[in-house]
Amino acid sequence: MIRRIDRTGRWVDGEPDLAAVDDLVAGAVRSPRTRRSWLVAAALAGLGVLALALAVFGVFWWYVGIWGVDTPVYWGIAITSFVWWVGIAHAGTLISAILLLAEQPWRRSINRFAEAMTLFAIACAGMYPLLHLGRPELFYWLLPYPNTYGYWPQFLSPLVWDFFAIATYGTVSLMFWYVGLVPDLATMRDRSTGLRARVYGLFALGWRGSARHWERHQTAYLLLAGLATTLVVSVHTIVSFDFAVAQLPGWHTTVFPPYFVAGAIFSGFAMVLTLLIPVRAWLGLQSFVTARHLDYCARLMLTAGLVVAYGYAAELFFGWYSGDPHERELVASHLHGRSAPLFWLIVGLNVVLPQSLWWRGARRSTAWLFGLSIAVNLGMWLERWLIVISSLEHGLLPTTGGDYWPTFWDWLTLVGTLGFFAFFMLLFLRFVPAIALYELRELVADRPRRGA
Repeated sequence: MIRRIDRTGRWVDGEPDLAAVDDLVAGAVRSPRTRRSWLVAAALAGLGVLALALAVFGVFWWYVGIWGVDTPVYWGIAITSFVWWVGIAHAGTLISAILLLAEQPWRRSINRFAEAMTLFAIACAGMYPLLHLGRPELFYWLLPYPNTYGYWPQFLSPLVWDFFAIATYGTVSLMFWYVGLVPDLATMRDRSTGLRARVYGLFALGWRGSARHWERHQTAYLLLAGLATTLVVSVHTIVSFDFAVAQLPGWHTTVFPPYFVAGAIFSGFAMVLTLLIPVRAWLGLQSFVTARHLDYCARLMLTAGLVVAYGYAAELFFGWYSGDPHERELVASHLHGRSAPLFWLIVGLNVVLPQSLWWRGARRSTAWLFGLSIAVNLGMWLERWLIVISSLEHGLLPTTGGDYWPTFWDWLTLVGTLGFFAFFMLLFLRFVPAIALYELRELVADRPRRGA
């Protein structure tokens, strides 16, 4: 009977074997107890996918005029949500790639789950810039393809930077996830019959677990981890340049690149906890995803949150210290003006509440971590609203100021991407082991032997 894993990643208080690991993880969602609840959850998430389809149809039919964007706020909920989704995607790469290179054994129980979260979050993020083009059917103009007129994309445009950053990040993340998945797909192939076995066999690429297969697998996995590690910093740095290269008050600051990267890791780990805590209880995976794993995630979230808090302070200080009247006006608005209620709510959610993670009891309480992670996710989305929309509402001249009011279609697109993300996470849990089986087998093989 499998009970728990200690701090070094070794099995204790039990004598698990390989069959027990495979049965518990690979068969988790296929049990009658979870199958019915999965169908209900998938049906609810499917409504979100239909909402997204309706929102996308509306944009293609009536274009972005159905959104609330207008002079001077040309970026609304779409770009706010885009930055938020890109940030969520970063935690998966951090857990999988950086902790793999750092040889941290605790990542083994949550890396597969975090990698899947990365892929679906990137898919949600990539929708927004394309829909925001105004003519989304012409998105291929962003590509430097051979054409009759010989024109090329404007590589000085942040839109083009975003396109290549997201495309590169998504491609590397997909390859990294798939390479790590191949041995487990072979396991699912051997445990299945009929059409399911043939499908798993197709994606397992003829894996037989030979020494040559393992050697090439580990080489490719480490190379992709090295590539993905650089993307953790570069992708969200490029996203921050969407704002930092502009002259608008509140945007033109050099603190944005590290501030955005830390915020991405902060919101990403919050989403990992938001999803992981209910899933481990639903599938009965407490033996593999223990309180110590949640503790480590909480510590990393606390660390990133401290950098985010520094970013808030630096943004206020440099806005005041610059002496620029427009910057000072924005700072005054955040502290005691029109945007003050939103700003102080963000500070409470993203700075004050995470300080509870200094205490071990808070880091080990699943109820508190779950509530805190939801609060941080909300706070980080509101922070993106403050950065994107509040700065545009102020402008440099009195004539460039204005209010932004989102429409039904703005909210429908956001709800639709949340449903899309949830639906594909459920598909992942239904057909793919949520935990890397071959890495858990290493824990079984490495457990201390009696009498040794």
